[in-house]
Amino acid sequence: MALDAGADGVKLSTTKLPQIMNGSQMIKRALLLCVLSFQAVADPNQPPANPAASPAARAELAFIQGLASRPDKRVLSGQFTDAGDKASGSAAFLERIQKISGRTPAILGVDYANWWNGGIAATAPNAAAIQHWQQGGLVAIEVHCADPCRTNLAVSGLRDQDVDVTPLLDPQSPPHAVWMQELDQMAAGLQQLRAAGVVVLWRPFHEMNGGWFWWGAKKPEVFILLWRQMFDYFTQVKHLDNLLWVYAPNHGDHTADYYPGDHYVDLVGVDAYTDFVDTNHIQGTAAMLALPKPFGFAEFGPHDPFHPPGDYDYRRFIVGVQQNFPQTTWFMAWNANWGLATNNNVGELLHHPWVVNRGEVPNFQTTRP
Repeated sequence: MALDAGADGVKLSTTKLPQIMNGSQMIKRALLLCVLSFQAVADPNQPPANPAASPAARAELAFIQGLASRPDKRVLSGQFTDAGDKASGSAAFLERIQKISGRTPAILGVDYANWWNGGIAATAPNAAAIQHWQQGGLVAIEVHCADPCRTNLAVSGLRDQDVDVTPLLDPQSPPHAVWMQELDQMAAGLQQLRAAGVVVLWRPFHEMNGGWFWWGAKKPEVFILLWRQMFDYFTQVKHLDNLLWVYAPNHGDHTADYYPGDHYVDLVGVDAYTDFVDTNHIQGTAAMLALPKPFGFAEFGPHDPFHPPGDYDYRRFIVGVQQNFPQTTWFMAWNANWGLATNNNVGELLHHPWVVNRGEVPNFQTTRP
């Protein structure tokens, strides 16, 4: 979430990008791409984290794993729309982008969080997800879930500090019982999508390396147990074979410290809020690129996490990806004034030869038209 991410970017006025690089720039870029290519070790043949993953989930993962080796059409575009009941406006949000750019992002991002009482509200997000999937898009879901260790359950406690999460791992503790109820609510929503044939890029516990959510900045060994607990429950008990698991810290320090292991993750990404798509302003990526998983920007927003002006030149993003993060296979723009419906030159971004939009994604199963 933009207001919770750390960012170190400084706003600059938007200027036109050069249309042609001179010879020295081309040589410099080619050398950089060669260096970065040796850093990327993502295995295009690595099986899904869930051995029982559905054929559609396997096909989608294989497609994403192969993107980085393509000469073009190699970065999936994405737009987060909203959470809970407000996700009912997702289609209208995407239509605004289509109207200004002539393209619709490949990935729709929604959130199961009910901001008002801390509960789970999956109805509107699921309706938007199913519609987008049936129109040829992909789906990503997260949840800003409530603190199950909180005594006042009428309040979310999303930003509770110094929460001891170890009771969530103890079946005899009261917080564990509350946590299992939350997991059941999440799973019920995801099961509806499974029944509709929708594969989900599932991104739990995002930005876990920061201290702004109740699950953040824990001892890595405890967090890893919490992740694996959810993974095992969702895969082995709830049989959610339609999930691809996304590990996504905030950019900065300790990005890979919380990595739960190759058998529990399918994709990796960072959240970053900055105008500058380079390694000076988006840090911690080297550790992420050393992981054998496809890499992306799980959240991206220009300016910083607070009050963006909405005048960013989105051509700068794709140029930064090409020059500094060519291993990128997807991105998810945040909403409001960070999003693709608000900023400048979004058409140029979505028409870029590297970018894959809705309708350019393969048909992974017969539930697509």
